Amino acid sequence: MKFSVFQISRRGGREKNEDRMGYCYTRESGLFVLADGMGGHPEGEVAAQLALQTVSALYQKEARPIVADVEEFLGTALMAAHHQIIRYAGEKGMLDTPRTTLVVAVVQGTSATWVHCGDSRLYLVRDGQLVTRTRDHSYLEQHNAGTFRMDRVNRNILFTCLGSPTKPVFDVTGPVTLQQGDKILLCSDGLWGTLEDAEIVRQLSLQPVGESVPELVEQALRKGGEHCDNVTVIALEWETPDAFESTRGISTDSIMDGVFASTIQAGLGDTVIDELDDAAIERSIAEINEAIRRSASKKT
Repeated sequence: MKFSVFQISRRGGREKNEDRMGYCYTRESGLFVLADGMGGHPEGEVAAQLALQTVSALYQKEARPIVADVEEFLGTALMAAHHQIIRYAGEKGMLDTPRTTLVVAVVQGTSATWVHCGDSRLYLVRDGQLVTRTRDHSYLEQHNAGTFRMDRVNRNILFTCLGSPTKPVFDVTGPVTLQQGDKILLCSDGLWGTLEDAEIVRQLSLQPVGESVPELVEQALRKGGEHCDNVTVIALEWETPDAFESTRGISTDSIMDGVFASTIQAGLGDTVIDELDDAAIERSIAEINEAIRRSASKKT
């Protein structure tokens, strides 16, 4: 498996950066994660960090060296992250819970599969064209899609996220077969909220991700001005095995079984988050399975 990857996060005009992103990989699988902690609620950066830690911990547990059922993994990992945030708020006695969006992609074999909740986006670009992008879980996207009509719509209002009292709504997409040179970009709304999709696709198509992504982020910061939101992007360029010639990319072929590489940090500045142990992960999975069992028994 071979790919080029670049990630960057800028604070913009905000007091702090509540976005988090990172990637992990084994010899035959890669995980790319981005979360945007939500303002208006406490400790959005903690919610985003917990989401990344939970998803990456589950990935490390499952990817041996591949994830057997990617779609099931993505749904389970997202719900486990939600449960970890709720548990954190409960243990702290918080009256309001930290909340975050989440977008996660798994690339393995010759395909990519992803899940998203909220308005952090994934773009898939091929030969200068937008193949697909995620649809935000916002009232604006529902309005634009014609699901319902509203006189005035605030794009910032989401109807779902991780950490809220209600069960998150999420969408799993894929698997989508990748071709040589395909580019996958995950970003927070600090990017797409200031730049049009056409501009994101155009810039991403002109240069390698290591050059196009920093330029996109700078454009967003300039256009957003002094009140610009946090801008966070992680992007990868896929290389088919028989066409890999560049020295810029990551080749995982020499990685041994059981080896797991990650850019996802465990710490969070001055905020201490305990490492997720196996017991905590298993607890979350057990709670999810129990909820599924109860739901199934009600239907019967």
